[in-house]
Amino acid sequence: MTSVSGHTPNAAMIGTGHSNPSSTLDADEVARFAAMADEWWDPHGKFRPLHDLNPVRLTFIRDSLCAHFGLDSSAPRSFEGLTIADIGCGGGLLCEPMFRLGARVTGLDPASESIEAARIHAQAQGLDITYRADLAETLIEEGALFDAVFAMEVVEHVPDVPEFAKVAASLVRPGGLMLLSTINRTVKSYALAIVGAEFVMRWLPIGTHRWDRFVTPEELASACQEAGLVESGRKGMVFNPLAGSWNLSRDTDVNYLMAAGRPG
Repeated sequence: MTSVSGHTPNAAMIGTGHSNPSSTLDADEVARFAAMADEWWDPHGKFRPLHDLNPVRLTFIRDSLCAHFGLDSSAPRSFEGLTIADIGCGGGLLCEPMFRLGARVTGLDPASESIEAARIHAQAQGLDITYRADLAETLIEEGALFDAVFAMEVVEHVPDVPEFAKVAASLVRPGGLMLLSTINRTVKSYALAIVGAEFVMRWLPIGTHRWDRFVTPEELASACQEAGLVESGRKGMVFNPLAGSWNLSRDTDVNYLMAAGRPG
């Protein structure tokens, strides 16, 4: 078991009403991910752990969205007609499979370098994904609402989780769903996500994580509740070193995912 974190923090947030940038946007974190933007689609590069994790994240996303909206998970285009926003989309590792499953996808990231990498890769695949080097606050001011909003591997990089949750949740339409993934703040997560993943295995660049910014499931659920959402699902993600694969689990001690819906 270990931890990965790959989306650029924090695409949400500046401007009027919801938050100020110092509480929801860490410029140093954005710059660090921007500097690695040319490696987003290299499965053997700095984002290899995220590529390895993606199938498990996609399973949770598929199951959560299909259950919430009553969709057929076996259909080739299960998400036909859904609108999805991926906050902190990075190079588009989640945006592309969402588009292929039929959704209309908006990828949002404050790092223009990451957005450019995402656009180039999507265009090469003939995928009509909307990518914006912008903040979620801009979409809120435009009145945008989505069926589903993702904040995957972003939460552990923001200074103020409740403020981030409020801004991200503002993009979820009534009856919609927000999906999040992050890292629990436990002794085990310090040992595996920082010491193991960064210093021993060198799966992630040193400094990728700060343990004090890890978020317990209870804290994340509370932040979602304060933002007007109700938790509807929670799963852990565990790494099997013998098989070299990730799996969904009830163990949320390190990596975990959460679904939270807006009533309506």
